[in-house]
Amino acid sequence: MSDTRWLNEREMAAWEGFLEASSRVGHRLEQQLKDEAGLSHPQYEILVRLAGSPEGEMRMTELARLLITSKSGLTYQVGRLEARGLVRRRSCPTDVRGVFAVLTDEGREVLEAAAPGHVTTVRSALIDVLTPQELDVLAAGLGRVGRRLREG
Repeated sequence: MSDTRWLNEREMAAWEGFLEASSRVGHRLEQQLKDEAGLSHPQYEILVRLAGSPEGEMRMTELARLLITSKSGLTYQVGRLEARGLVRRRSCPTDVRGVFAVLTDEGREVLEAAAPGHVTTVRSALIDVLTPQELDVLAAGLGRVGRRLREG
């Protein structure tokens, strides 16, 4: 006998809506960033996190945790950004295993140029489609999901 709680029609509609919307929004953002800035969405997020951190730098392990990615995936993306001169790496002076990703001036300029198009796409693909009440419900619900998954 199975203990599986199958999704009812309402739950299935929510799940399928989430899957389609997240895939389509993600694809739209990826395409916009590629076309307008020559960046992948993960690369853009790396630049955003570094720009928002003190001194424009962050330990690679912390950056991977914040971006919810593997260390190897982050290393690959940072390597691509480094090849373009947008990020550089530096060793941690107090921990031989530690490495920092550091935003360069050129990286900050690329981010500043990419941000308006990115936010316009976020608005047109998601924010402006929803009413203020729907945005509140979405933020509360997805925030609760995120917290639950973070906690394990």
